Amino acid sequence: MAGEIPDLVALERTGTGKGAARKARREGMVPGVVFGGDKDPLAIQIPFNELFKRLKAGRFKSTLWNLKVEGQEDVRVICRDVQRDVVKDLPTHLDLMRLRRTTKIALFIPVEFINEEEAPGIKKGGVLTVVRPEVELVCTAGDIPDKIIVDLAGMNINDVATISSVDLPTGTTPTIDRDFVIANISAPTGLATSDDDEEAEVAADEVEVVGQEEE
Repeated sequence: MAGEIPDLVALERTGTGKGAARKARREGMVPGVVFGGDKDPLAIQIPFNELFKRLKAGRFKSTLWNLKVEGQEDVRVICRDVQRDVVKDLPTHLDLMRLRRTTKIALFIPVEFINEEEAPGIKKGGVLTVVRPEVELVCTAGDIPDKIIVDLAGMNINDVATISSVDLPTGTTPTIDRDFVIANISAPTGLATSDDDEEAEVAADEVEVVGQEEE
């Protein structure tokens, strides 16, 4: 299971309805509600600056959060909606859903590359080009993998590692329904340039020969 689930710290909000929500916003907070998990909804509020920073970092809705509210047990949640001001495009409300261990969710899982020293292509000077440092997988909330492992042993220059070549953690599936590339080993820049120069020289020689024949 993933070892580092980021904390999302919130405060319990007293009162519900539009009046209480407006009051929270005036105080620099973003109101929200936590629902699901066979428990009553919990009204919360999060400091605007903190939420805005999280939203700017990206993938807020596809991140599993450890919600910490004083006086409440920590609970794992995922964001289901962030309402925004239609003019300023700033967050005005958010909905968080509690997760059961069996709940299926889509999360971005980091990729780890191993056995780089056993890749013939890298020994020849090839360069590992990472196309996807993380992959979005559907998994259960109670069994989230730490990482996806890509074994580079045996990979040569111009070889690619695709999602179909990876042993995915049990119970997980990619959200993309095609065989996409995770990484490849490309030729070193110097080698590629040398090859291009050789081809150019050959082409030039051929032009000269043709010209002589025409004379």
